[in-house]
Amino acid sequence: QVQLVESGGGLVQAGGSLRLSCAASGRTDSSYNMGWFRQAPGKEQEFVATISKSSIITRYADSTKGRFTISRDNAKNTMYLQMNSLKPEDTAVYYCAAGSIISSRSNDYDYWGQGTQVTVSS
Repeated sequence: QVQLVESGGGLVQAGGSLRLSCAASGRTDSSYNMGWFRQAPGKEQEFVATISKSSIITRYADSTKGRFTISRDNAKNTMYLQMNSLKPEDTAVYYCAAGSIISSRSNDYDYWGQGTQVTVSS
């Protein structure tokens, strides 16, 4: 079992930045691929970014490419999402997830955090 806890969400003005963190505990020695997803009110959950176990592979949704950067520090069992040039449409609950494969599909992830709210005001 892996437990994931997100932090770093909050309220920011459009054009601003936030950095989300996802701390993993439990059986982290298994070394999972990890990802970020988000869900806005009334909308389906969508893929944001994913990163491989060794950080060699990263993938982004078209809507976040060039503005968001995913990274991880395996020594600290923590993954990050640096979000720059935030837009009101980035407002959502952001979830981190861990799984055995690199994927943009939420069904491919086995473990999920509880989410952290990001609100971008215009």
